[in-house]
Amino acid sequence: MDVMLTGPFAGEIELSAAAFNGKLSARMQVNLGIIGGGTVGGGVYDALQRNGALFNSRLGATIQVRRVAVRDLKKKRGSTIPKALLTTDWREVVFDPEVHLIAELIGGTTTAREIILAALKLGKPVVTANKALLSAHGEELFAAAQKYGTNLYYEASVCGGIPIIKALREGFVGNRINALYGIVNGTCNYILTRMKLEGADFGAVLADAQKLGYAETPPDLDIDGHDAAHKTGILASLAHGFWINPKQVHVEGIRHISALDIKFAGELGYTIKLLGTVKKLDDSCRVQVSVYPTLVPNSHVLASVNGVFNAVFVRGDIVGDALFYGRGAGKDATASSVLSDLGDAVLDLKTGTKNRLPAFVPHECDGAVAPISEVVSQYFVRLNVTDKPGVLAMIATIFGASNIGISSVIQPEGHAGASVPLIFMLHNATNGTAANALKQIAKLPAVKGQPVMIRVENFE
Repeated sequence: MDVMLTGPFAGEIELSAAAFNGKLSARMQVNLGIIGGGTVGGGVYDALQRNGALFNSRLGATIQVRRVAVRDLKKKRGSTIPKALLTTDWREVVFDPEVHLIAELIGGTTTAREIILAALKLGKPVVTANKALLSAHGEELFAAAQKYGTNLYYEASVCGGIPIIKALREGFVGNRINALYGIVNGTCNYILTRMKLEGADFGAVLADAQKLGYAETPPDLDIDGHDAAHKTGILASLAHGFWINPKQVHVEGIRHISALDIKFAGELGYTIKLLGTVKKLDDSCRVQVSVYPTLVPNSHVLASVNGVFNAVFVRGDIVGDALFYGRGAGKDATASSVLSDLGDAVLDLKTGTKNRLPAFVPHECDGAVAPISEVVSQYFVRLNVTDKPGVLAMIATIFGASNIGISSVIQPEGHAGASVPLIFMLHNATNGTAANALKQIAKLPAVKGQPVMIRVENFE
């Protein structure tokens, strides 16, 4: 791949690259340029001030913040960044020959991409927390890092303070990852936890989450599953060695989950979680990569991950099962992961091995994402039906004709009104078969409203 940078700074990049190359080897101080002085960027600066001496002693080198680029110099900040370090022009940071290392912490997929490509072309390593950018342009950025002999570090892009990227790239390098399940969005986990503990409705809990700052306004990126999909795609790419096109990740959010679903799932011994699932389907390198609400058995450790916490459950063919748990977002949790990457970058610069562990190494080029229609699951189905004889038989007939077995049925008493809930637990079937059966069932006159289908994961 050839990275083309155009505009008034194209020539300056070449000159800055020449000035930068070979300059660091004789020095023990690494100068850091931070792009972004908000929650994450400010958190990284404050963390370096708090634990800088410890950080430097462990690395045997000194890291010094030289410049910080921000959008607005007048904005009130929660961090202690001195005004003398601030600039509104990211180019003053990236093209400064005295800056050896860049931390891109602004988010977004346009300016951030330009910044990272410019830094990589200079041969400067980059640390990023930008999951959306990596999901959309990861292949391009990794290819640029390789071409220009430097590296891109991205531990903070997934699950905040949990070192899951390092675990997959290094700790499990000798394992085939047969399955990976992640609670990777704290907003959704907070909402679902409150709904379970309080019997509250989705809308009321979402409103509270927004007031408390756990959910954005609008909250679509979180509650519709897109944030989780970015993270799950990155984890799937690392686990299976081919870059996952975000358009191939099947995504469902939690808007349709009701207090009734939470209640009945609990009666059946399950907890509903928004789960990112990465699972090998067979021996042909096909992989399921999906995000959707899932019934998790109460006996499984993921069922007890509550509030804004994240967790990733990994199953390797040699190591077996492993769990990673911690805060998935917030200033300090994310700063911790950024510092981890800064430490790796400083050590690589110090030893002259800028590309010791490449950002991404393709190793399963024949891998493919399986369509969700071909993925086999068990299912929880909730219908609202007219309470009259023969309705259950009509629904069971459609399931039977589709070769879908019914493991249990709940028809609770005490629900007055024109319709009553009817809950089914279904045996294994492909998603396509189950979806087609529900389309037929939805057309029955006795069925009111849209059926709710939630997949069940027993981690077998």
